Amino acid sequence: MTLPANDALTLGLTHDSNRSSYPLSLRSNSPKIPFVKQSSPKSSVHYPASPNSTVRPRKKVSTRRSMSNGVADGFLDSPPEHVANGYANGKANGHSVQLSVEKMEVRRLEKAKAPTPVDWEIPRKILHSSIGFLTLYLYLAHGSARLVVVALGTALAVIVPADVLRLNVPGFERVYEKCLGFLMRESEKKTTNGVIWYILGVIFVLSVYPLDLAVVSILILSWADTAASTIGRLWGSLTPPLPRRIFGLPLAARKSVAGFIAGSITGACIVASFWGWIAPFGADQPMWSWTNGPLNNVVDGADGASKLLAGWTGLGLISVVGGLISGVAEALDLGSLDDNLTLPILSGGCIWGLFKFLAFLSS
Repeated sequence: MTLPANDALTLGLTHDSNRSSYPLSLRSNSPKIPFVKQSSPKSSVHYPASPNSTVRPRKKVSTRRSMSNGVADGFLDSPPEHVANGYANGKANGHSVQLSVEKMEVRRLEKAKAPTPVDWEIPRKILHSSIGFLTLYLYLAHGSARLVVVALGTALAVIVPADVLRLNVPGFERVYEKCLGFLMRESEKKTTNGVIWYILGVIFVLSVYPLDLAVVSILILSWADTAASTIGRLWGSLTPPLPRRIFGLPLAARKSVAGFIAGSITGACIVASFWGWIAPFGADQPMWSWTNGPLNNVVDGADGASKLLAGWTGLGLISVVGGLISGVAEALDLGSLDDNLTLPILSGGCIWGLFKFLAFLSS
């Protein structure tokens, strides 16, 4: 038997030119599989059609596909559970695809860098700032500081037990936060309420400092702290953070230059406006006046040296230094101590020391 020419060349056998091909019975019965081009003009993939099936046109997929790897853009944003259920193997909608891990990582980083909405804490800041206006009203109305201390102490006797119950009884905690949670920060919901430290700071300055100095300390707590927090949240990301230490004092890492400037300017305005125009209307003798300057600086009448720290010169000096004291005291990092407690005590104490020093120089 002789083989056809093509087989003869392959097998090295002789070929009978009179026999052109195999008999039909010896030919392969393998079906011919036609290849049909995909209907989408953007794809170059061909799908083999089954010999026993009719080629049906593919449905138009509305999801836009990436030309770089053939993965639908919507697939890259799919929830993690979809990826875990088979998408990680590179299969989506029945078609083999290659998952672009790099592209998913880039999108994740872009979302992480996107600016988050600023939490303005509006109810909390309104309450925080309103204490300053109430303090001014009581000062100008010649209200008694002792009565204020008694009222705040009574409020503290109610707030402290309620806070203890909140931290230890889950049912009471849910009721408490439902009623007053809008005035609390997230960090305070598992620790002591900041209102307690606020009241303790106010009680301390009203009990220890002279009345006008205590009022200024409360105004710094009420307004300078609010200004530093608001400006820091708004523009703090545009300015560098504060150094870890200034004059050897530790500063909070979360504080920004923008917040420090806002707190310092607000503190300077409080000092200037209070001792320049408001303090003379109080019941007690203020620690600084236009005519005499710092308290007790008049010795044997009023000589030229004692007048040096009065008027605009003295007001400008105590305003600038008082503003810097406010900014530094607001930015201090004193560990677990709450700034609602430390800010009025430190700022009032430093300003009191400034007045004593200036009175000593002019005496």
